[in-house]
Amino acid sequence: MNLSDQLRKLVARAKQAQARAAEAPHKAASDLQDDVAAVRATAQAEAVKLRENAEAGRGEVSDWRHSVQKTWSDYIGAVHQTIDEANAEVDLAQAERGADAAENDAAYAIDYAYAAIEQAECAVLHAEFARMKADDLEAAAHTTTG
Repeated sequence: MNLSDQLRKLVARAKQAQARAAEAPHKAASDLQDDVAAVRATAQAEAVKLRENAEAGRGEVSDWRHSVQKTWSDYIGAVHQTIDEANAEVDLAQAERGADAAENDAAYAIDYAYAAIEQAECAVLHAEFARMKADDLEAAAHTTTG
């Protein structure tokens, strides 16, 4: 899959997330709880896949990317722990604090994803530029040796 196709896949996933978020207030709590569990499982699977890809390419992956992946895994774990703790809330004050924390975490995750998309765009454009430069150097090498 080329880089543009990967961005197209990202856009489609963001649209799916937005649609689910828009539907959430209109769902029964039990249905929403099922959605949370399903999305959580998918997020965990993606985090595992990301970690495995980083580990498999450890020699090829920059230390920076490995560090970001580790930070992301830690963040996912903390968010899931917060969700679990919020589900165990028993009184109104705790439930309110849990809801506020969940809303703040969601807003931060959206901001983080937005920044990640900005960085992804930069990385894609840089990769295309680097490929063009390499192709130009290869072409120049063939014209000077040929």
